Amino acid sequence: MITNVLTYLKRAAQTAPEQCALADQSQSLTYGQVWRTACSIGGELHRRLKGCRNRPILVSIDRRAAVPVAFLGVTCSGNFYVPLDLTLPEKRLRDIYSTMKPAAILLAAAENAPLPFAQCPVLSMADLPDEPDYALADRTIAEGLDTDPLYCIFTSGSTGVPKGVLVSHRSVIDMAEQFTAAFGFDTTAVFGNQAPFDFDVSVKDIYIALRNAASVQVLEKPLFLMPKRLIARLNERRVNTLIWAAAAMKILSALRTFDSVRPLYLRQVMFSGELLPCKVLNDWRAHMPEARYVNLYGPTEITCNCTYYIVDRPYADDEILPIGKPFVNSGVFLCSGSEEVTAPGVIGELCVRGTCLALGYYENPEKTAEAFCQNPLHSAYPERIYRTGDLAKRLPDGNLLFVGRADSQVKHMGHRIELGEIEVAANALPSVHYACCLHDAAREKLILFCQAEENDSKALLQQLKAALPDYMLPNRVVFLEQMPANRTGKIDRALLRQQYINNKE
Repeated sequence: MITNVLTYLKRAAQTAPEQCALADQSQSLTYGQVWRTACSIGGELHRRLKGCRNRPILVSIDRRAAVPVAFLGVTCSGNFYVPLDLTLPEKRLRDIYSTMKPAAILLAAAENAPLPFAQCPVLSMADLPDEPDYALADRTIAEGLDTDPLYCIFTSGSTGVPKGVLVSHRSVIDMAEQFTAAFGFDTTAVFGNQAPFDFDVSVKDIYIALRNAASVQVLEKPLFLMPKRLIARLNERRVNTLIWAAAAMKILSALRTFDSVRPLYLRQVMFSGELLPCKVLNDWRAHMPEARYVNLYGPTEITCNCTYYIVDRPYADDEILPIGKPFVNSGVFLCSGSEEVTAPGVIGELCVRGTCLALGYYENPEKTAEAFCQNPLHSAYPERIYRTGDLAKRLPDGNLLFVGRADSQVKHMGHRIELGEIEVAANALPSVHYACCLHDAAREKLILFCQAEENDSKALLQQLKAALPDYMLPNRVVFLEQMPANRTGKIDRALLRQQYINNKE
């Protein structure tokens, strides 16, 4: 039984020491090198921190292959890591620091801003001695529990105050095993890592690769503004697997990248984070029809994903992709109050139970109790579930269809409206690259924000009339040169609301 992710790393270092584990634009690290470096970091942290265990250690991050090695070094020391982007606003850095009260800060990024408020040991990865403590790593594997925390990732804060989601070894091990079983990953997989290392999408790249002694190619952020160079990098490194945020896929499609260049080695394309318009999916499938496309669903609190849907038929631009069925060992059900919703077509809140659940929110028992609660379907024994706040319904074939957020269903002109339906219709229009709809309740208006090729609101509304009833048509269309996005690539709805609704005179 595997109880610690270091077992994956040690096994890969023993069976495939020369296999490329992690690479970026300037460095390539084998599994043998990663194991040695991680054990060196772990040994030094253990000495400096006098053997403390299960304490948080902040790790500065950038887009380099060395960063996941730093994570594994923290794990070797018997502690858990907290990815920290030092380019964040100082207030957010202070909030994370005060919440975590870390045992130490490990500087792993190439450039590190000063942290004047830090009152704990600060270590630079570049200055640590190359003295691997393999015995310590073995003790960590032998003595640790699978319920020990592995990492804490802070949410983007798009739906409220950011919270630190604490995840155990067991949840990540289960995720890696289920993905491997469902999609047949092995040593030949080459992942093109797009997601920042403080975004849980990257957890899949790191640990599925680790589990299978596969390779991760870390793609620097500027490449996504230079799509031809990005595709060249994918081809040069023979990347065959993408587990990307839907926002990244939309960028390449909006720039019409595949009209001139395309990835040559793709076998699997997986996407999550937000609803991917079928128009974008169809563009990818038209140019890379040989790849398998998988829609993944799941919030950070359930260790990346709990359902998946393998695209198995053509979809019209205005259709919505199902989020599919649960992974093995993930319990997913729909709930209305304390009653389970089982009938096809009936909407309920999506709830999750099982090993995938995070331990909770770090130093936040109130929010933890709200989101991670007793299963309302019974009281016979303690069983935690996570209430996602997402609405879904079951299709006749058993697949689940995401409907929207519970907090995005609004009452407008006497009608109950799901804002996501308006967004789906707008995103399906040929001229629209990104669309977001918000409700101005005080003024009884639906406002549609668009990044589009043509800024013609009259023509856009005329096209929407073919897909939406009159009461769902936006009262106002705002065209934006660039749709604002948060750090994880999702549309920054809070910023749009602040700029166009809350501040409106």
